[in-house]
Amino acid sequence: MVNDHRKLPRRRGEALSAAIYQATLDELAEVGYAGLTMERVAERAKAGKASLYRRWPTRIELVMEAVYQSLPTPESAPDTGNLRDDLVAMLTLTARALSGPAGEAMRGLLGEALRGESPLGTLRRNSQGTARKLMEEVVRRAVERGEIDPERVTPRRLDAGHALLRHNFLFEGPPIADGLVVEIVDEVLMPLLKPGSG
Repeated sequence: MVNDHRKLPRRRGEALSAAIYQATLDELAEVGYAGLTMERVAERAKAGKASLYRRWPTRIELVMEAVYQSLPTPESAPDTGNLRDDLVAMLTLTARALSGPAGEAMRGLLGEALRGESPLGTLRRNSQGTARKLMEEVVRRAVERGEIDPERVTPRRLDAGHALLRHNFLFEGPPIADGLVVEIVDEVLMPLLKPGSG
């Protein structure tokens, strides 16, 4: 006999959210963005559909939040003691994330937006700027160590590494080679942030 989740003890708050995020990531990995439905996520998380729709009115909002919850936080940014190794470690984490459910979600969300099936404004509103925040933390530590001049830190320079990774991912597909990460750091980021380092 199958357990009816509605008769199980109710989870609330963080426990319920964690179960829903995990169910969303598992669905992305198993059926891809195109096959993901709110109903399947609710069933996998053993939650009511109404609880999903109350918090996430659309599939886009649910998927984006679940993916962001799975990504490294600025507080967990690699700290190896030098800028180059921090950048390689951080972009390697991003490359690995793009090879999993986060990448599947990105491809699906962008595909939907380009076909006009979902507004780009929804993507922008739900974007949390995680990549920029990670870069800001890595660069902040490098500035504190005296490795780089704070004048060299600009928004475009902070975005360059992740933009190149995303470009490669979208046009070449996963997995992203470790060698590409090293090339982006050595040929682009280090010269931008620390001239004469190459």
